Amino acid sequence: MGLKEEFLRLLREDEEFRLAVAGLLGLDEILKELRRLREDFTTFVKAEEERWRENEKRWEESNKRWEENERRWRENEKRWEENERRWREWFETWKKFLEENERRWQENERRWEENRKMWEQWFETWRRFLDEYFAFKDEVNRRFSRLEENLGALTEAVFSRYVWEDLSADIRAAGEFVVRRVRNADFDGVDVDLLVETDKKIFVVEVKVRPKIEDVGALLAKAEVVASRLGKPTVPVLAGTQLGKEVEAYAKEKGVLVYMY
Repeated sequence: MGLKEEFLRLLREDEEFRLAVAGLLGLDEILKELRRLREDFTTFVKAEEERWRENEKRWEESNKRWEENERRWRENEKRWEENERRWREWFETWKKFLEENERRWQENERRWEENRKMWEQWFETWRRFLDEYFAFKDEVNRRFSRLEENLGALTEAVFSRYVWEDLSADIRAAGEFVVRRVRNADFDGVDVDLLVETDKKIFVVEVKVRPKIEDVGALLAKAEVVASRLGKPTVPVLAGTQLGKEVEAYAKEKGVLVYMY
């Protein structure tokens, strides 16, 4: 066996020889470095295992959270489905309400239209009635006015006759005689119901059914106009049926001759 073969055999079989050779060759530092690397790797593996355990814990927590969130999402989904169902029910109810309300509005509009037509017909009927009523009233008023005028003229004629009879008797008793007698005499727009002229004076007669104090004043003014026109003394005469005491006293105080019937 040669030297080479013996050296190789010792390396294989003799560990001390092998280590000695390795040390001689600088393998001791390499082995130390390998050991450090193995220790560092072991530390790294342990750290990674710790991180994985922490991550696994976190993943478990996250998974629980996701499960909780999923549960909540399912609950929310149920709530949304319930809300959606309620919204659909509410929408259907509101839709029916709007349809019913629209139907009622149309019905009310139809009734309002019918009532409007009825009111228009009623208003037109009432307007025609009022027109006819006021036309009838105007006609009645015109007829009453004519009747009052006729009655006034008739009353004036009757009272003028009564006054003439009484006054003519008083004139004869006073020894005077009548020169002329004029009904509805006109002196420059001043109307005198009855004018009786004697040989000495003129009687200016005013006939009123219900004479007032202002009628006495008007009679006195007429007497002055007649006196100035005819140049004779005048005697104002007031004749009526409903003559108040105050009017009678005032007339007599002013020198008016009063006849009551």
